Amino acid sequence: EVSEDEAIGDELDSFPPLTQQMMDEVEKALSGGPQLETLVDGFNITLSRKDIQTLKDMTWLNDEVINFYFNLLMDRSKKCAPSIHIFNTFFYPRLLKVGHQGLARWTRKVDLFAMDLIMIPIHLGMHWCLAAIDVRAKTITYYDSLLGDNHQCTNALKEYIAAEHLAKKKAPLDLQNWKLIIKKDIPEQLNGCDCGVFTCKYAEYVSQDKTFDFDQGDMPYFRRRMIWEMINKTLL
Repeated sequence: EVSEDEAIGDELDSFPPLTQQMMDEVEKALSGGPQLETLVDGFNITLSRKDIQTLKDMTWLNDEVINFYFNLLMDRSKKCAPSIHIFNTFFYPRLLKVGHQGLARWTRKVDLFAMDLIMIPIHLGMHWCLAAIDVRAKTITYYDSLLGDNHQCTNALKEYIAAEHLAKKKAPLDLQNWKLIIKKDIPEQLNGCDCGVFTCKYAEYVSQDKTFDFDQGDMPYFRRRMIWEMINKTLL
């Protein structure tokens, strides 16, 4: 198994292979003790073995794992461009329910318009997607690994940033040059359980302005790599 993982890593030049020591850490995290044992704390999130086990092959990722990974992306951006802000998985359902007014406190300490990118994991009950607001390019882009449409999401985010601009800058946002995009030329999910991993990897690439160069076949490698990254609080 290890040699296969290493082969996957070697095959993809931009992807660091997982060493035997790293794979031992991953295996220990998955099966080295009680399910409720805390494996890592960070970003006001506690990940137990049960949470990490959602990164086993053919398993749906949970909110804690998605939120922790997105925080790793934001943490990395403090050291290198582009600057990013992330909202957690609870932002979008609250936005649909109460609108900008009910989310005003979420940005007390941040100026979204001073950021390059704002990234939001979107949970549709049984499916994870990514929405990214690029303040530089004036775009709101939706990434769905099943290539679905979600104009409700992009429109809701457009209304949100307009209301946020009015509240924080005391001036209306000129939306004339903003574009709403549903991306279709993206790596596509070919099963029913990897949407969360696709969402995290879309976010990882977008957060570095990188071109997507992965596909469904890379998901087992990404799952193991994400386990190592989260328990070490370090992105490779």
